[in-house]
Amino acid sequence: MAREQLNSAAYNWHAFAGRQDLAAALAGHVAGRLTNAIAERGTGLLAVSGGTTPARFFASLSNIPIAWNKVTVTLVDERCVPASSPRSNAGLVAANLLQNAAAAARFVPLYEEVASVGDTSESDSRMLRSLPWPLDVVVLGMGTDGHTASFFPDADNLEKLLDPSSERVVLPVHAASADEARLTLALARLVEAGFVALHIEGEDKRKAFESAMASVTRTPIRAVLDAAERPVEVFWAP
Repeated sequence: MAREQLNSAAYNWHAFAGRQDLAAALAGHVAGRLTNAIAERGTGLLAVSGGTTPARFFASLSNIPIAWNKVTVTLVDERCVPASSPRSNAGLVAANLLQNAAAAARFVPLYEEVASVGDTSESDSRMLRSLPWPLDVVVLGMGTDGHTASFFPDADNLEKLLDPSSERVVLPVHAASADEARLTLALARLVEAGFVALHIEGEDKRKAFESAMASVTRTPIRAVLDAAERPVEVFWAP
């Protein structure tokens, strides 16, 4: 159960006593939003982040019995590695989310093994354009440096990544702080979603979030909150 909720113009803060409580609450919110989308337009479109943080959330969501056969799942961002790699977000989603009831969902990856990252982003952009945009639900993560999706502060093309008027769907990311080349959904595609959540855990990430909100510097996570069409729902547990 949430122990506090703090509000601002850009976000609603939901804090939980434990990470499993957070996972269950976030899964319930996401399932409800997808159910509403299916009722309104016959389909639901969900984009999720990777890394280790969302595993509990994925497991909770996978067991909720909604009309998963009418849901398409894609990724917020992806490393340019094969799905068999332990660093693949697609692999993480397959192992933790696309199970149980959610096994009926359709999955659309961002990365395909082609000639270059640039080729991949163009190809995936064409493929993803056929989906029922805008996204109904986006669930983001955040690093302690304030990056979200793969909007790294030192990315060579950060300005393009954070362009809220971009018509691109997928963009390549080249950043020295990233472990390898990546692909990410453009900021414009994320912030137009009907429901945007930020899932963070631990005191370090809480402090990083608070620092980003207080800073005069436009950090990537601050750029997302500033550009979002409605308040971002922030889910945190220690």
